[in-house]
Amino acid sequence: MRSTRTEGRDRSVELRDAIDRTGYYPDVVTEGVESAVAGEEIVSFYVHHEPTFDRDEVRRHLSVVVLTPSRLILAHTDEHEGDDLLPEPYTSTSTEAIRLTSVRSVVVTRMVANPTAGPRPPAEAVMTIGWGGVSRVDLEPAGCSDPQCDADHGYTGVLASDDFSLRVSAAADGTGAVDGLLAFAESLSARTHAR
Repeated sequence: MRSTRTEGRDRSVELRDAIDRTGYYPDVVTEGVESAVAGEEIVSFYVHHEPTFDRDEVRRHLSVVVLTPSRLILAHTDEHEGDDLLPEPYTSTSTEAIRLTSVRSVVVTRMVANPTAGPRPPAEAVMTIGWGGVSRVDLEPAGCSDPQCDADHGYTGVLASDDFSLRVSAAADGTGAVDGLLAFAESLSARTHAR
């Protein structure tokens, strides 16, 4: 929910504060993020704490997105029940570092309620980042305008790159969360545009 951006000033202390405020295994999360950042300056970041429901239990998930001068860092931390390999409850943190030169698209969707009432802050926002790591193909049968035609026209479809997507809403996460996501997306867009 927290984001910050300022050019020319390292934001690592503010990132740690934002992670601490979530109360979600801050030392574990910070260690994973710092390892992936590898000492680079933090230009901008976004921290999103999201509970998920697993049958009758609530599980928590934390996403941390960090922008450095040369890379986009994604970190995800989840909590798990014990299992055969690790009998005690545990966390898993996955990080991915993407060169900014690899980022192909930054898609931002803003949802504004009652737009005829004049300028309003977005009620929700979605940021989708694509760099070609994951592609999705949506296919459907092709056709023609002749309703009597029974020929096979093959398939038509769309190939979309949506490696990472994050949605926040003012109702669930607070107005600051929406503003923060939009600020992060703007900073990332500016960095990928400038390359």
